[in-house]
Amino acid sequence: MRYYLGLATTFHDPALALIGPDGGVLFAEGAERVLQYKRAPNCEPDPASRMVGLLEDYVPRGSEIVVASSWGAQFSEFLRGQERSGAFDLMALAQHPTALNRSFVPERAERIFIADLALAQARAGYGTLLALNQETRGTGRPARAEIVAQHRFPHHLAHAAYALWGSPFRDATALVVDGMGETGAAAIYALRDGRIAEVRRQRGRGSVGFLYGLVTDLAGFDQIKGEEWKIMGLAPYGRPDPELMELLRRLYAVENGRLRFADDATVQAVAAEILARRPAAASESGWADLARSGQEIFCELMDVLVAEAHALSPHENLVVAGGCGLNSSYNGRVLGRSPFSRLHVPSAPGDDGNAIGAAWLAYAEDHPDWTGPAPEARPLSPYLGSRVSTEPMERLAEQEPRARRLGHEGVTREAARILSQGGLVGWVQGRAEFGPRALGNRSILADPRPEGAKDALNAKVKYREAFRPFAPSILAEAGPDWFEDYADSPYMERTLVWRDAVRTRVPAVVHADGTGRLQSVTQARNPAYAGLIAAFAEITGVPILLNTSFNVMGKPILHSAEDAILMFYTTGLDALVVEDWIVVK
Repeated sequence: MRYYLGLATTFHDPALALIGPDGGVLFAEGAERVLQYKRAPNCEPDPASRMVGLLEDYVPRGSEIVVASSWGAQFSEFLRGQERSGAFDLMALAQHPTALNRSFVPERAERIFIADLALAQARAGYGTLLALNQETRGTGRPARAEIVAQHRFPHHLAHAAYALWGSPFRDATALVVDGMGETGAAAIYALRDGRIAEVRRQRGRGSVGFLYGLVTDLAGFDQIKGEEWKIMGLAPYGRPDPELMELLRRLYAVENGRLRFADDATVQAVAAEILARRPAAASESGWADLARSGQEIFCELMDVLVAEAHALSPHENLVVAGGCGLNSSYNGRVLGRSPFSRLHVPSAPGDDGNAIGAAWLAYAEDHPDWTGPAPEARPLSPYLGSRVSTEPMERLAEQEPRARRLGHEGVTREAARILSQGGLVGWVQGRAEFGPRALGNRSILADPRPEGAKDALNAKVKYREAFRPFAPSILAEAGPDWFEDYADSPYMERTLVWRDAVRTRVPAVVHADGTGRLQSVTQARNPAYAGLIAAFAEITGVPILLNTSFNVMGKPILHSAEDAILMFYTTGLDALVVEDWIVVK
C-alpha cells in the first residue's frame, strides 16, 4: 500500500499531512502544536521524534511512502544554485541593505527568508527517513515503510489543491493571495469537474500580503510574529484617515484591471511619512486609524484581484486561499462586493494547509482519474490533528478530589451549568483542529451575555490586548435569527453583521463595528460541541458560546492534557473538561 506524506516547507508554519491509499486525509497538524513554539519558524515539519509515533499509528508495515513538499521543483533547483553560488552565506546576506523594497519588506529580510526556504527544501523528508531508521535500530527488522518517491509542487498550486479539493464545490474559481510565491504573491486557478488548471500567476515582487504586513509593523505590531490579525481586531476602533489612505494608495495602481505596485523609492518614502505621523502610544496600544485605513486598502486590493479572478474564470463559486484568506473581515464582505455568490475558505488557508495540498497533488499524479475526495468527505473536516490522552486526568484525580469522570453527557451538563453562571471553561475533545483557529475541540469557552466577559477573559486567561475580539460559536440552525445575510461559517472564516435586535443579548461577542467572526456548529460536524451549546441554550435561551483558542498570548494552541492542566492551574479558568473528565476550582 502507498501513503502520501505532505510537508508544508515554508520558513513559517511548517506542517505535515498523511494521505491514505484511498486519498483520504488520515492526519494533518502544524509543527507548532507538538513543539509548543508559535508558528515554529524554520523548524522541520516532520521531526523524527514525532514521525515514529505517527508512522506506527497510521502506516502499516510493508508500505510505501511518497513525500511531497510545497515549493516547486524548478524553484527548488534555483535555490540550490543560489546556495552553491554563496548567495546565502551569512556575510553575503549581511551585505544586503535594510531598506524596504518593492515587496514591502527590508531587502535583507527578504533575502534571509529565501535562504531559509532553501534550507527547508533541502531537508524535506529527512525527519521521516530518520524516523524509519530509528524504528529498526537494534531489532534486525526491515523498516516499517520505504520512501519510494519525492515530489515538489508549486507553492500556490498546493494552496489551490487543498482549498479546492477540500471545498464543497465540484467547480469553482480559486484566488490564492499571500506574501510570496515562486513568481509572485497571487494566483488564480479553476476547478472544473474536479480538475485543477492554472489561469494566471502574478509576476513580480509586489505583494498584498507583505503590504498588509507593512501596515502591521507601522501600526506598532510585528508581522514576523504573525500579528496581522491584530490589525483586523483594532481596525473597528479607528476611522479611515484620508491622509493615511492617500499615502497607502501611492503604493499601488490599477492598470487594465490588474495591480501594479510602486518602486522601492516610493515604498520607502511612504513608509517614512507614515512612521513620522505615528502616535507615541502606538508601540503600546497600536494605531487604530492606521489599522482601519490599512484594512480598507486591503479590501480595495482584494477587490481588484477578485474581479480579475471572475473576469478570467467566471463562476458562482469562489475559493480563497493563501495567508490573506485569514482576513475574515474581508471574507465576510466579498460576496457583496463581487459577482460571486458562494464562498469557501478552508480551515488552514495559510502555509500549513499546503501540507494537504502537496500530498493530494502527489496522490493525483499516481491516480490520474482521481478528481478529489468523495462527496461525503467534502467539505474537509478541520478535525484532523492529534488526540489527547486522559491518563494525566486519571493521575490528577488521585490527588485532586475535584477531578471527576462524569461521562460525556455528565461533563456536558456540568460545563453548561458553569458557563451559564459566568464561569470560564477549558474544553478539550476529540482531534485537534487543523489551522490557526479553535473550533470547539481545543477551546476556552465563556457565556457571551455579560458585558464584561470579554475583558475578564483577556485579563484572567488570555493576557492579551483589550481590543482583540472573541468569536461566537452558534448552532447553525439559529444563525439567521442572529445575523443579517447569514452564511454558514464552519471554520470561523468570515465576519457577519449581527442583527440590531440581538446585539445587547450577547455583548461579549459583538465587535465594535457590530460584527462577529462566527463559527457555525452542527451536530454532524461536531456532536460534542453542538451538544454543549444546546445544553447552554436550554438553560439560557441563547444558542451561542464565546469561543477562543485554548492558549495564552504568544503560545500555540495546547497539544496535550498536561498543557491543559497547567493552564487550568495557572490562569483564571474555573473548570477544565478533557473528554469525559472535569476538574473545577
